[in-house]
Amino acid sequence: MSVRNRHHSQSRVGATRIWRKITFTMTERCLTITLQPDWKGALLAVGPAAKADEYQGEVLNFESLGQFFGQLSEKRWEIVRAAQGKGEMSVQELALAVGRDVKRLHDDVAILAGIGMLERTEGGGVICPFSSVHIDMYLKSDFGPNR
Repeated sequence: MSVRNRHHSQSRVGATRIWRKITFTMTERCLTITLQPDWKGALLAVGPAAKADEYQGEVLNFESLGQFFGQLSEKRWEIVRAAQGKGEMSVQELALAVGRDVKRLHDDVAILAGIGMLERTEGGGVICPFSSVHIDMYLKSDFGPNR
């Protein structure tokens, strides 16, 4: 069993990718997307899980709704969904699957790979490594009922 420790945080355009232990012998990976303005707090919150012996999933945190929607537009969600569970695909295959131009799709693939939603393969293709993606957002009013 090969285990890669990835306990660090990578900040890319307001998104923080919080890596946890990943076991390569497993077949399913899961991603939870969170919205937390305090990226340091988000990192500290998952710190204990990163020390667990078993795979606990991975977390991608955005600091604001604007950053979330700026990185994960409807067209980019279509790309992720089309790649999910398909294994390695070329950018051309992915463009055909979503009915888009290869050049424009390439830019979106680069952004999705940059935040970790897609991964580049050694053969030059892309893969969505997550069998499940969960979005965990909690929106709360700044004003209580007595204000």
